[in-house]
Amino acid sequence: MTIAGVTYSPHSGWVDPPTEVEPPLAGEFTCDVAVVGGGLAGMAAALRLAERGADVVLVESGYCGWGASSRNAGQLTGAPAGDPQLLSTLHPRRFRGLVRFAESAVGFTEKLIGQLETDCEYEPTGNVGAAVSRGQLRKARRNASILRKAGADAEFADGRDLGLPDAFLGGILERVGGILNPGKFARGVREAVLRSGSRVFERTAVRAVRPTDAGVVVEVPGGRVRAERVVLATNAHSRELAIAPKRLAKPIWVSMAETGPIEPDRLAALGWTSRSGIVTQHNLMQSYRLTGRGTIAFGVRRLQLGSGALGAREPDPAVVADLACGFYDRFPSLRDVALERAWGGWIALTPSWLPVAGEATRNIFYAIGCNGHGLAQAPYLGTLLADRLAGEDLHEDLGAVWRTRPRFVSSPLITAPVLRAGWAVDRMADRLGWGS
Repeated sequence: MTIAGVTYSPHSGWVDPPTEVEPPLAGEFTCDVAVVGGGLAGMAAALRLAERGADVVLVESGYCGWGASSRNAGQLTGAPAGDPQLLSTLHPRRFRGLVRFAESAVGFTEKLIGQLETDCEYEPTGNVGAAVSRGQLRKARRNASILRKAGADAEFADGRDLGLPDAFLGGILERVGGILNPGKFARGVREAVLRSGSRVFERTAVRAVRPTDAGVVVEVPGGRVRAERVVLATNAHSRELAIAPKRLAKPIWVSMAETGPIEPDRLAALGWTSRSGIVTQHNLMQSYRLTGRGTIAFGVRRLQLGSGALGAREPDPAVVADLACGFYDRFPSLRDVALERAWGGWIALTPSWLPVAGEATRNIFYAIGCNGHGLAQAPYLGTLLADRLAGEDLHEDLGAVWRTRPRFVSSPLITAPVLRAGWAVDRMADRLGWGS
């Protein structure tokens, strides 16, 4: 099924690509640290290392901020990814540290926005883990209690008290964080990196990263970089490099869609008075948020597991149609509002659904801060890792996600059949009013 009038974009729907990109790497370079990957984690690492006086080379296969960094929902959230009850059960000793890491990441990113002085339309509205059924309401109440006990600034409340639209019965208010334009934010970080003194090479795909007696060699089609150390900030593309830990993460395609402009009086009639971003309590969440363009952007609902090469792609029209069904179910008064654009991006899901960082082998470090919560966590994680490489002791927040051994076990929950089953269970629960 294809929805008429929708522009299916292979780029971000938030911002146009840069008019000029940096030239690809050609020849041989030496540096203190080479950063592979120009997403938020890689750019933040390069920025901090340059601030601390390191000679940095950053290589990116597209342009910095091309991937999930500029394509996500733009919800700056302070909660760990995954179900709090499950996480607290599986990681009872680490859970409080993971909650602290997630909230600290929001504070760090808010400060970074101020330092960059970039107009990314940030609104500190908080976000709500919302319920659309009585079953989800019970789940939200339970998870709010678990998060509070772990030190989170979270509160369960009725939907009207939270300023939610009528379709949402209540949920967990995460007071920290808010909503922003992630394309403009990524562009602002990119501009800062280009000003930092780091040598940035875009349109440069990395073929291999090899440790040597003298350091590390990063090989690209046009040459190589000889570095003392390397940071792998390759997110969903990590499996494309043999040096990355096996089973570090699986690539998942996430789709987004956006309506055309909606009249202010119709938006006001929805009862969405808080402007908080919304994520549902489904197995595979649905996200909804208001934008500075007077539209509603929404996404997820169905996840697609990547296979083969992860190139640029347009969203699947059938997935966008399914997203539209969910949107109109939640906002029936807007059934006459057409969708205007759709896009998507690759994110990384680690086996634990948690951010991770560590040393893959001597002098080669990795960091993944995504799992659907990377807007705040990725730049914070990249910065903490840069501080570690600069000689600082292991920060307690970095320690919460640090892996002493680069060993990962594939998750049985991150497979195509399980993801399809999760979607099917959610739809059955919607029809029967069970919740998930």
